[in-house]
Amino acid sequence: MKTATQNLENDHVYILRLIDVMEKMVINCETNTSHMELVVSLIQHYADGFHHAKEENLLFPLLVQKGFSNEQGPVSVMLHDHAEGRNFVKKLSNGISLFKAGNVSALPEIYHNMQGYIDLLRAHIGKENNVLFRMADKALNEAEQEELLNKFAKVEIANYTNGQIQKFITDIEGLEVIYNEHN
Repeated sequence: MKTATQNLENDHVYILRLIDVMEKMVINCETNTSHMELVVSLIQHYADGFHHAKEENLLFPLLVQKGFSNEQGPVSVMLHDHAEGRNFVKKLSNGISLFKAGNVSALPEIYHNMQGYIDLLRAHIGKENNVLFRMADKALNEAEQEELLNKFAKVEIANYTNGQIQKFITDIEGLEVIYNEHN
């Protein structure tokens, strides 16, 4: 049986691939603002809007019902990481706007916030995959996992029509092609 935590780990695969592209952008001192804006959009709509929403609106509240603390421990740490990630993305987006307006001195700040997001999310995903999700697998029975998985599917159907999730994945793959050619 596929579990809700496996569903989230599958999302992580694509988020990590996007992060790898971001790292190549930083290493190459990328200045293509359309690629940077696409990265920001993918983070906001796929990593945060789709994936983190499943965690924050469905998984974490269920774990709190099962006795996990919202104030300390793994759920609290994950929520803090999500907020910190949004802060990096906001600063990244602001830096891109400044750079597009001709402020070349915004580039180091863009790279700094990209790298901050990269480092944060790699550690965050490691904590989720290896700690929180394993704890969730022990805390949730098969019926709860199945119900959560069904709720994830309903969120996807309700909010992401006409292949939007596949488009996110296709966009990540397109960036991979571009940035794998640079190295």
